[in-house]
Amino acid sequence: QVHLMESGGGPVQAGGSLQLSCVASGDDGTPNLMAWFRQAPGKEREGLAALNSYMGSTYYADSVKGRFTISQDNAKNTVYLQMSMLKPEDTGMYYCAALPRAPPMTARQALGGRVYTSWGQGTQVTVSS
Repeated sequence: QVHLMESGGGPVQAGGSLQLSCVASGDDGTPNLMAWFRQAPGKEREGLAALNSYMGSTYYADSVKGRFTISQDNAKNTVYLQMSMLKPEDTGMYYCAALPRAPPMTARQALGGRVYTSWGQGTQVTVSS
């Protein structure tokens, strides 16, 4: 079982930057597949970015490509989401998700959400115009 704890959310003005962190704890160390999701009020959960450290692969949703960067620090069991050029439509609750010993998969699977076995409680990001 992997426990995930997000932090780093808060209010930010449009055009600004924010870095989210997600610390993984448990017996498996840092899971090899970790991802960030967002859920805005009244909208479905959206996969934003995923990182498979075994494959050396990263995946991004078109809505954040070029603006968001996912990275991982295995020594700290932490995955980050660096967000820049933020827009009001980036507002939402941001969740970290993990799957230990993940097999190879497509970007669609990694950003789809169904494969993940652990989820954090979320951190709120509010972007004002």
